[in-house]
Amino acid sequence: MFTGIVESMGTVVRLTRRGGGAHLEIKTPFTSELQIGESVAVNGACVTVTERSNDAFACDLVPETVARTNLGILDVGEEVNLERPVRAADRLGGHIVQGHVDAVGVVRSRRKVGAQEMLEITVPFELTRYLAPQGSVALDGVSLTVVAVDRDRFKVALIPHTVSVTTLGKKGQGASVNVEVDVLSKYVERHMNARNARSSIATLFEDVAREAEARNDAPKPRVITAPPRKAEAPKPRAAKASAASSPTATVKKESTVKPKAAAARRPAKRPSPKPVRRGRQ
Repeated sequence: MFTGIVESMGTVVRLTRRGGGAHLEIKTPFTSELQIGESVAVNGACVTVTERSNDAFACDLVPETVARTNLGILDVGEEVNLERPVRAADRLGGHIVQGHVDAVGVVRSRRKVGAQEMLEITVPFELTRYLAPQGSVALDGVSLTVVAVDRDRFKVALIPHTVSVTTLGKKGQGASVNVEVDVLSKYVERHMNARNARSSIATLFEDVAREAEARNDAPKPRVITAPPRKAEAPKPRAAKASAASSPTATVKKESTVKPKAAAARRPAKRPSPKPVRRGRQ
């Protein structure tokens, strides 16, 4: 963790691009006090010391660092702001700075106002919601107070001391700066979003419960059912309209056919023998 109080300025010795990342070497007056694996804030971006010589140290920049900061576009001989991590017993002279750069801003304007200089920085629109007037922000690792916030920009004031001991004194219009907003504002936003989400879910369940209770208390409508229908006897099949199927025809058929059938069953009468006439004797 850092405080945004620049310890010294260093000078870029070499920058070697390696695929999507880079290898950066910086000359600094406190190199002899650094240890391999120690963290250092370079222009507000936290890097790890991987190599060390008598008067310089080297660090590796991962693609994420190159994409989110201005370290990947530094020139040889360019100065950078340096700060070592804060000790637990030290005073927090600035604010809590993690060294996790949120975006690269661009100096929109620079003008002198009395003894101080006013910088206007353009940043992505979604970043300004974490900024507030009189709040804190880190530019290239320098802890500053926000003067004003607009839709996609904000203003900070530089006192003469900051201008003389940091690289911000040389940042003109169009220059890039690493921007890190106050981490506390991120946690507050996340906490509030979580509370709103829980409140929305609770409200939804309460509404459902109220609707269910209202349905149970409402008078139930009377259901009127029709009386059961009596089973009807099957209707006889309609007789064909023909003379053959009429009742008269049926009677005639019975009266004519049955006697014939009866006569057919009777045995035929045998003819009686004729009497034999005898002659006179």
